[in-house]
Amino acid sequence: MTYDLFSSSGASERPKRGRNEARNEAVARAVAARDAAAGFPSPRAARPEWTVADVTAAARELVESVLPPMWVVGEVSNFTKARSGHVYFTLRGPDAQLRCVMWRDEARRLPTAPAEGMEVRALGRVTLYEPRGEFQLVVAELEGRGEGLWKLAFDRLRTRLEMEGLTSPERKRPLPAHPSCVGIVTSRDGAALRDVAAVVRRRAPWTRLVLAPARVQGEGAPAEIAAAIRRLGRAGCADVLIVGRGGGSVEDLWAFNEEVVARAIAESPIPVISAVGHETDVTIADLVADLRAPTPSAAAEAAVPDGSRVRREVAELRARLVDAAREQVAEGREAVFSARLDLRDAAERSLRGRRERVSAMAGRLHALSPLATLARGFAVPLSPEGRVLRSRADFAPGGRFDLRVADGTVPCRAEPTTDR
Repeated sequence: MTYDLFSSSGASERPKRGRNEARNEAVARAVAARDAAAGFPSPRAARPEWTVADVTAAARELVESVLPPMWVVGEVSNFTKARSGHVYFTLRGPDAQLRCVMWRDEARRLPTAPAEGMEVRALGRVTLYEPRGEFQLVVAELEGRGEGLWKLAFDRLRTRLEMEGLTSPERKRPLPAHPSCVGIVTSRDGAALRDVAAVVRRRAPWTRLVLAPARVQGEGAPAEIAAAIRRLGRAGCADVLIVGRGGGSVEDLWAFNEEVVARAIAESPIPVISAVGHETDVTIADLVADLRAPTPSAAAEAAVPDGSRVRREVAELRARLVDAAREQVAEGREAVFSARLDLRDAAERSLRGRRERVSAMAGRLHALSPLATLARGFAVPLSPEGRVLRSRADFAPGGRFDLRVADGTVPCRAEPTTDR
């Protein structure tokens, strides 16, 4: 193929060439040499005919060789993500537009899709899509101007979670005052784990630590973090969870801005402390967690009590317990003494009542007693066997009997009599 990029006049007749023109000439000479090797008589000779593929291939080679990778600024239009994962959109300027494509691997790194009309800048290389003869930009990186795509993705997810009530202060749970075990979700090799362990050892060395390791940045990190949170929740071994990592760029911390992590925190049966980055870094995980700590070390301080303060509290509680026990013993003694007096008074009252009742019953019985009858002047005849003689037939003539009177008995004998 021959590309005649020169005018009909010689090189000496042209004005001073720019860098692109010099590159164009170099490309043309290289192509001409290749054509000569293929049997064409001269680089200036016209080919008999060109196919469409010849033209598009030549145009692509020329464009890619002349234009280096570059940042292109424009407004996004018709942003579309295909099933394959590739992304297609158009960059518009005041007087022109440029079709763009972003392949799946690069598109996966986008935090969110840009809004229609959003101003962005795209890093890519210009090429020609030969099957359609279309001029396009193959984008490697896409950044929003101003607050950018990261802020846009953050605000979109935050708004959605707020509408569901997941960031509401009313759903925040209190942390346990004295946890026996603290769960940690972070990188096994990160500084965050060392910081948390050091603080817990210093403040509450009796507290157990359980690590559910997970990558905290890069592809696959959000899924690993969410899985670790759910794993500790199912295990039920920890009283509180610390989820986080050390500082980094927005891209480094982005795993904690993903929806899968936010929902895992919201669904956790265990209270969660979010500790991502530094004090100035705010993530979606911070908004959903029960407590946001500015650093992992601060999260450890919030999770466990200060040992010296606990010892002081225990000493105060011991003193209060001793005082309370003494008061209880004294009050018990007073209660026992008072109960003893009350029991004695009740016993005396009961005894007096019983005595009075017995006396009254004795009086009534005495009134009914034969002795009382004898005391009133009556006498009772008794046979020698002690049987009461009630009729004349009980007295045998000449028979002896006793006559019972009030103060004793009088021996008597029955005399025979005649009936009148």
